[in-house]
Amino acid sequence: MKVSAAVLCALVVVQAAVLLSAASSAQASELKVGYYGKKCRGVENVIKWHVIKALRAHRRTGAALVRLLFHDCFVRGCDGSVLLDKSYDNPHPEKEAPVNIGLAAFDLLEEIKAAVEDRCPGVVSCSDILIYAARDAASILSNGNVHFDVPAGRLDGYVSKAEEAQAELPDSVDDVKKLIETFAKKNFTVEELVILTGAHSIGQGHCSSFKGRLSEPSSQITPAYRDLLNYKCSQGYNPAVDNNVRDEYYDTVYKYMPGFTSRVRKIPDFLDNSFYHNTLAKIVTFHSDWTLLTDKEALGHVHEYADNGTLWDEDFADSLLKLSKLPMPAGSKGEIRKKCNIVNHRLY
Repeated sequence: MKVSAAVLCALVVVQAAVLLSAASSAQASELKVGYYGKKCRGVENVIKWHVIKALRAHRRTGAALVRLLFHDCFVRGCDGSVLLDKSYDNPHPEKEAPVNIGLAAFDLLEEIKAAVEDRCPGVVSCSDILIYAARDAASILSNGNVHFDVPAGRLDGYVSKAEEAQAELPDSVDDVKKLIETFAKKNFTVEELVILTGAHSIGQGHCSSFKGRLSEPSSQITPAYRDLLNYKCSQGYNPAVDNNVRDEYYDTVYKYMPGFTSRVRKIPDFLDNSFYHNTLAKIVTFHSDWTLLTDKEALGHVHEYADNGTLWDEDFADSLLKLSKLPMPAGSKGEIRKKCNIVNHRLY
């Protein structure tokens, strides 16, 4: 029986799509430490070198990398979808979701990707680069106390939708019940919710993300801290404010919270268990932070990690590792992008 050229081409395309889908599924189940040992020798050192250089220039970049890991993996698994720019296939990518306001460090990841491509073209995915970079940032910001070996072998996804990010990511205005439900959908426990929220010891949030806190009662926020936040948010249009009051300018803390000045840190963005002390004192930025105190189990873990910083370091590393293993949706196709902000070719 004769087969037309058009039919033959169609069969080839279908077969390629099936193989690509199978490859992405297989690769997702074969993540392993040392994956690039022979495929791209020394790639972890290349990534770490760029992260160290970036954090020496601007330490806050480390917090941006840690946040990107969470915001990528929580939506469609760890597939680099949060890195994609607006395009024909993705007219409203995850970056545009209100819950993703302030995401940063995209330029750094493109810089790292370019260096890795020069070394090993078409081998290392952007999703793996993001996990390595965030792991290294967490280690640096915690003085080496937070560390884990990264199992790699991920593929980069094609799909990025703002509405998915908005629907699946926890929001700064959520109450504890909603937070627990959101994390449970990703197979995370109440304890792991509390552990991962501890990352709010670093970074910044925009005033639009906590505007409700500016009028919350003293039972939910210490009045002096509420006054400090009101002052900070009056300094411009939706400015960014330090998540951790310990990273604020000394003079600002002295003006509004003079009794707290001894805790102001000389080095900002230090990844530690200070979030839990701040939460118990009701001097945290987001409503979603304070609301952890309203659930018995969550409150117990807040006390647990306030009392034991070493335990939090270990458990935070374990939780990041678990987060980094979230898979792409079943049947998803993937590739190794040449650049992190755009797919190599259109999926359809």
